[in-house]
Amino acid sequence: MDLHQILKKAYEMDASDVHLIAGQVPVCRIHQVMTPMEFPVLSKEAARKFVEQMTQAESLQTFEKMKDSDFSYEIPGLARYRVNAHMQKNAPAMAMRMIKTKVPPLANLNLPEVIARLTYLPRGLVLVTGDTGSGKSTTLAAMIQAMNQRYSKHIITLEDPVEYTFNSDKCIIEQRELGQDMPTFASGLKHALRQDPDIILVGEMRDLETTALAISAAETGHLVLSTLHTVNASQTVERIIDMYPHGQQNQIRSMLSNTLQAVVSQTLFRRTDRPGMVPAVETLLCTPAVRNLIREARTFEIPNVIETSRAIGMSSLDSSIAELYFNGMISREDAIAQAAYPDKLERQLAA
Repeated sequence: MDLHQILKKAYEMDASDVHLIAGQVPVCRIHQVMTPMEFPVLSKEAARKFVEQMTQAESLQTFEKMKDSDFSYEIPGLARYRVNAHMQKNAPAMAMRMIKTKVPPLANLNLPEVIARLTYLPRGLVLVTGDTGSGKSTTLAAMIQAMNQRYSKHIITLEDPVEYTFNSDKCIIEQRELGQDMPTFASGLKHALRQDPDIILVGEMRDLETTALAISAAETGHLVLSTLHTVNASQTVERIIDMYPHGQQNQIRSMLSNTLQAVVSQTLFRRTDRPGMVPAVETLLCTPAVRNLIREARTFEIPNVIETSRAIGMSSLDSSIAELYFNGMISREDAIAQAAYPDKLERQLAA
């Protein structure tokens, strides 16, 4: 069995993920549905061979020692993959997230127009949030590419691993990978501030040190883009504040209220009008009213501000879901299942 044949077939099937597990046939995820592929059962020996074929020496050593390893893999001209190799039932297995090599234009992602406006910001912190597989990386890549085509600036990305690869257009772009080019996000970010950047992409604000450095970078005049695994804007703000010890939370509320520019929270849906996926998006823009709520620990009022600020581009998750449903793009069942307030949305859809 040939690894490239499996991945090429998965690409042709428009799969987002490929799972190679010893003792099972290869399986891919197509529009959120796990779909067996027409290949033989993968033997333990073949699975081991695939791991060795994809990994560099350092990642293979990590796999041998820890029984888990994260790395990237690329088939030139086809796609890049974010890979986790691990052991299960004493045999190798791989979960591979497919990242197509061409960065899609923002206009092709069915995102609100206000997100394109965020690429004109000169400084501050912009967060794109959502569950795993919600399209955060694609949105950020499209934003970076839009700036790459417009500005003559210096962009540094810190990723785990590098997903979309960029060619420097008008910007100079450097891409650093966790484990290969830097030991931690915090270390990469600390040193990035001495590398004359204008725009910094931090793959994930996953700990206090990285979060503090990202906020400081935004505070000192850089545009910082990053992600969190949160499902809405108010939860995102609270998650950041809760990272800090209680005695520092008032200070970080003040800093965050000054630096945060926007929170974009995404949820992906299967389309009903044609094959594919479409995002519902909650968008928070940091107006003076929002900054006051953050500063005064009244983040529970953020949803109300979003609902009353649609004219300037804000949108709640449920409003975005309802719009997708009324446009015939998603099913009623999916809409209600993923709503923030299912009962309220159900009444709205029935009206």
